[in-house]
Amino acid sequence: MKLAVVGTGYVGLVTGACFAEMGHRVTCVDIDVEKVARLKEGWMPIYEPGLKPIVLRNSEEGRLLFTTDLADAMAGARIIFIAVGTPPGEDGSADLKHVLAVASEIGRHISEYTVVVTKSTVPVGTAEKVKAAVLAQVQERLVDVPFDVVSNPEFLKEGAAVDDFMKPDRVVVGVDADRSREVMYELYKDFSRNHDRILFMGIKDAEMTKYAGNAMLATKISFMNEVANLCDRVGVDVENVRLGIGSDSRIGYSFIYPGCGYGGSCFPKDVRALIHTASQNGYDSLVLQAVHQRNEDQKHVLFRKITARFGSDLSGLTFGIWGLAFKPGTDDIREAPAVVLLGELLAAGAKVRAYDPEALEAARAELPSEWFANGDVTLVRHQYEALEQVDALALVTEWKPFRHPDFRAMKEMMRQPVIFDGRNQYDPHGLKEEGFEYFGIGRQ
Repeated sequence: MKLAVVGTGYVGLVTGACFAEMGHRVTCVDIDVEKVARLKEGWMPIYEPGLKPIVLRNSEEGRLLFTTDLADAMAGARIIFIAVGTPPGEDGSADLKHVLAVASEIGRHISEYTVVVTKSTVPVGTAEKVKAAVLAQVQERLVDVPFDVVSNPEFLKEGAAVDDFMKPDRVVVGVDADRSREVMYELYKDFSRNHDRILFMGIKDAEMTKYAGNAMLATKISFMNEVANLCDRVGVDVENVRLGIGSDSRIGYSFIYPGCGYGGSCFPKDVRALIHTASQNGYDSLVLQAVHQRNEDQKHVLFRKITARFGSDLSGLTFGIWGLAFKPGTDDIREAPAVVLLGELLAAGAKVRAYDPEALEAARAELPSEWFANGDVTLVRHQYEALEQVDALALVTEWKPFRHPDFRAMKEMMRQPVIFDGRNQYDPHGLKEEGFEYFGIGRQ
């Protein structure tokens, strides 16, 4: 099957590469000329485990192409995926201008029956707007070309996106016509050979399913953070509480690890977008608002613990930070708790030495340049370099190399043996026996 994928960001590139890996002929389209040229040379715009070899292999074998010409990519394509960005507005709404611009261009070039798929995360009702945008251009051309619009939201975890795509828990497909249903089944049937993972439903149902799924996971995280904060105040070890409630099969262990907040491009944006959708429809989403507010506040918890230990004026102090990405397995620092902590430490007069296995380039490119120009922030190439003569370590992202460090060597390198554990990775009692002061999230 010939496919076109519009957008070579996180979702578009993973989608295109993985479909090519399954034997389809895929053309990825982007308006960024330089980006397309670099993709053709094998450059990766994102870090995602396992993605680069798939892109390189399928590019070399001719199944994965990159272009800036949507009309050319559409020629003979049975399915066109719209996978462009939907950046959030100040009110939390998803900006659909890029999605609708692509829809209009599809309408200007469509010449045979095509299934137009919204892959981007979009609010309920977006497919109707996409259909209207395509149809308006078709009618303006005075032609009669059939097409269907389908919602096929992605459920990819950054750091595990390739595995998630190739071995999905489920494939959600929102359709309103038998013809498009048959085409989408043909596309995805090989992902369901063991057992049927394709869930067909209404288009709006599929759009809501994406938002509801992410909001549910965010709710579990914020709930557990709320419990951890209370544990801090009443002298309870939240790790025992986590194990106690996680053993209940109705709750499970996933997404109940307390910490310093969630970030990234999905959970924060999708929760805000769902709150906005509720407001637009006259509904006060109390639970979702609380989830969002708890997370925003949780990003300040580590700084509060630091100032409770060192005082509000941190002048003359240096802090090491392990982890800048919002989660392990990615170089994405969007809405990352580490970025919030960095800003607070600098505002209080501190200096910072920071390390991340993958996000150093992103940090240098995206964080304020003045943070580096005056030497307040130093990005280092080895995790132990971040500890040289620091007054405390803050672990913010739970990368695997941070799980079992050499604490004795750390103690010798640090000016003061103090650890603020934003992900509850370490055993408080063991660290205290090693001579460290330890501050976790709800740990005793």
